Amino acid sequence: MYGAPHIVSDVMTHTVAAIGPRAPFKEMVRLMRDWRVSALPVIEGEGRVVGVVSEADLLPTEELRDDPDVGYLRQRRPADLAKAEAVTAAELMTSPPVTVRADATLAEAARVMAHARVKRLPVVDDLQLLQGVVSRADLLKVFLREDDDIAEEVRREIVSYLFPPPSAVRAEVRDGVVTLSGTVHDTSLLPVAARLVRAVEGVVDVEFDLAREGDAPQR
Repeated sequence: MYGAPHIVSDVMTHTVAAIGPRAPFKEMVRLMRDWRVSALPVIEGEGRVVGVVSEADLLPTEELRDDPDVGYLRQRRPADLAKAEAVTAAELMTSPPVTVRADATLAEAARVMAHARVKRLPVVDDLQLLQGVVSRADLLKVFLREDDDIAEEVRREIVSYLFPPPSAVRAEVRDGVVTLSGTVHDTSLLPVAARLVRAVEGVVDVEFDLAREGDAPQR
């Protein structure tokens, strides 16, 4: 009934910057600057992802390089102090890496990012080989979908099934907000309609201006 949701491979970046475990500190900083990214996958062998180095992993070196007082050092986590002295990707990277599969839905990728509190995820296959990278910005691309496209899908895939004639339900979309208006015979279907409409990619919210036949509209 409903169109297949977009998956990570639809929005991910396929050409990405990656480094090996022996990559030196300055090379990592240079790559992040040149590629305008905040993290780099660390790969070995045929491209197996073994870790990720982020800006947060590199910052302790700058933060602690001026030899702060002993009291300040005692407040820092041992991991931060170790990273302040690290010079290679293997020493700095977060491992095991948090990754996602190319066939994961965008909602699944978003949940992984939120749980791990990261901005980017390496995309891997069954062998953990690097396929690309997906970022928060990539996941938000679905909200660039045209209002007319959203409206057409809502009418075709939801309204026509839940509210067939003699119900008279219209679907309009503005800035991603779907409004269902008109008259219906069974208002108990409204919670179902709301859930299904919100599941349509690109939908920001759903509003109702519907009434049971013979009643005043319920907003």
